[in-house]
Amino acid sequence: MIPVPAFINIGWPEMLMILAIVLLFFGPKRLPEVADALGKSIRRFKEATSDAGREVRREVEDIKRQDEKKDNTKPQGPAQP
Repeated sequence: MIPVPAFINIGWPEMLMILAIVLLFFGPKRLPEVADALGKSIRRFKEATSDAGREVRREVEDIKRQDEKKDNTKPQGPAQP
């Protein structure tokens, strides 16, 4: 089992404390704007990571296809009786 760092283990009391601090810092009028911006940022990050993963998979497939072509074009040795 992989140990989880302590800062990742956030429960409800911690989340409420963070929300209260954010509310005090930004105020109730700007809180929806902050939440919207955070949601959009998370969505963009997910899209970027999935695009990067797709690009890596495409490159790996291209390399495999090139290797297969090289293997198929190698001259075969003389037939063994």
